[in-house]
Amino acid sequence: MTSEELKINVEKALEEIRPFLQSDGGDISLLSIEDDSVVKVRLEGACVGCSVNQMTLKSGVEMTIKKYAPQIEQVINIEG
Repeated sequence: MTSEELKINVEKALEEIRPFLQSDGGDISLLSIEDDSVVKVRLEGACVGCSVNQMTLKSGVEMTIKKYAPQIEQVINIEG
């Protein structure tokens, strides 16, 4: 998978999970993909400061991204 295909697949994954985040007043943005293995995102809106955002990141976002792009090893939330 090329870097461009990887980005497209990660965006597809985010589109799949975005409605769930938006239903709670939050959102997510893709910041970057590094070394074709680490995805950096920013949780937004109600997701910022939410007590379960790390669980959402790992069990929801990371799992969905890995479904579309299995070579992704880690998803990191960059705050601010």
